[in-house]
Amino acid sequence: MPRLLRLLTAWAVPAALSAQSPMFRGSPAHLGVADGPAPTLQEVVWRFKTDGRVLSTPAVDGDAVFVGSTDGRLYAVDRATGRERWRFGTRGPISSSPAVAHGLVYIASVDGFVYAVDAATGAERWKYATAGERRFTAPGIHGAIPRTERMPDPFDVFLSSPTVVGDVLYIGSGDQSVYALDARTGALKWRFATGDVVHATPAVLNGVVYVGSWDRNVYAIDANTGRERWRYTTGADTVIYNQVGIASSAAVIQGLLLVGGRDGRFHAVDAATGAPRWTHDNRGGWTIGSPAVRDGVVYFATSDGRKFKALDAATGSLRFELANPAISFSSPTLAGDVAFYGTSDGWVRAVNVRTGQRAGGFQTDGSRANLARWVDSTGVFQTAGMYPDRTLDGMMIGMRTMFTVGSVLSSPVIASGVLYVGSTDGTLYAVR
Repeated sequence: MPRLLRLLTAWAVPAALSAQSPMFRGSPAHLGVADGPAPTLQEVVWRFKTDGRVLSTPAVDGDAVFVGSTDGRLYAVDRATGRERWRFGTRGPISSSPAVAHGLVYIASVDGFVYAVDAATGAERWKYATAGERRFTAPGIHGAIPRTERMPDPFDVFLSSPTVVGDVLYIGSGDQSVYALDARTGALKWRFATGDVVHATPAVLNGVVYVGSWDRNVYAIDANTGRERWRYTTGADTVIYNQVGIASSAAVIQGLLLVGGRDGRFHAVDAATGAPRWTHDNRGGWTIGSPAVRDGVVYFATSDGRKFKALDAATGSLRFELANPAISFSSPTLAGDVAFYGTSDGWVRAVNVRTGQRAGGFQTDGSRANLARWVDSTGVFQTAGMYPDRTLDGMMIGMRTMFTVGSVLSSPVIASGVLYVGSTDGTLYAVR
């Protein structure tokens, strides 16, 4: 067998991992690979409006689409028509992404509970109380004043999402823990303590749970016992706490764990030992979204660096990179030869991964209505004017102003040639 063919075969995605599952990143290994054709993004099939912002990534299961909103509700939407089937209310905003298994939909809320809801009726089946949610906090975060005040990070926008493997649900929490719960009853199996908030979503493969924490460690945890196998430590920032922490959810394939950090680097780690394989310098750019991996290439977008990148998964060498006109917190999804991901200016971007060139896109309604005043003559999104001052309040005002342009922080989900994605304009879109 020729060497190139051997390499491609070694990195081919096994069918059990590539098949889309109704959970964040499409499978417990978090590869971000969809079955079926890539949509052209030329036609909006339907729009579903919520009363909040949709940061949640939708889950598609059978003839229904499930998504959370910051209005505190989990919605079930008819996949063909976009009509609401039911809604389930929690006592806090939902920026977690649902998972579907055993006829149940699982979701986490800022109210500190993990919920299991009947997928057909929306009736609550069980709920589990964590020790409570919170955002990552640090003194004078991002250089805000007063420097001595401990502040929640306004850019810590997502909650951990459930990963279901067999009869067990794995999820992180702002109470600094990772939980394993019985997926049918909600009973606690084990709880693993980290050193800070856990808002990354656990990846699970071969009896090991992999998850990052805002304490800047990636942990490998025995899926059955909850005991630590190893930890890998990323970079520190004890001055303004800007270049620290892990919000990205790892992808795991071929003995390699691939994850982005807020330390301005992308990391490849030996999945068995936690030993570093390579790191890629994003020159201060965060990777908040989770990577997609296929055929030996890992794809991800950065925030401050405003890049979409493709790296050789084995070596970390750069295959190609494209400049984005805005930051991205969204995770790319691969369908056919195209990667799809969202940006803060209200676009879903499409990139042909064979050529490394743009392949079109989709603009949200919020972006069509409000983006023009915030872009320069070259189309680059200018956010500096959104922040009135250097206080925490100023940062929060800036974020909320940015969200008015229909930002896409949700990650695209693709099924049967249709792309489903949420926006901060409050809408869940179905586009083909």
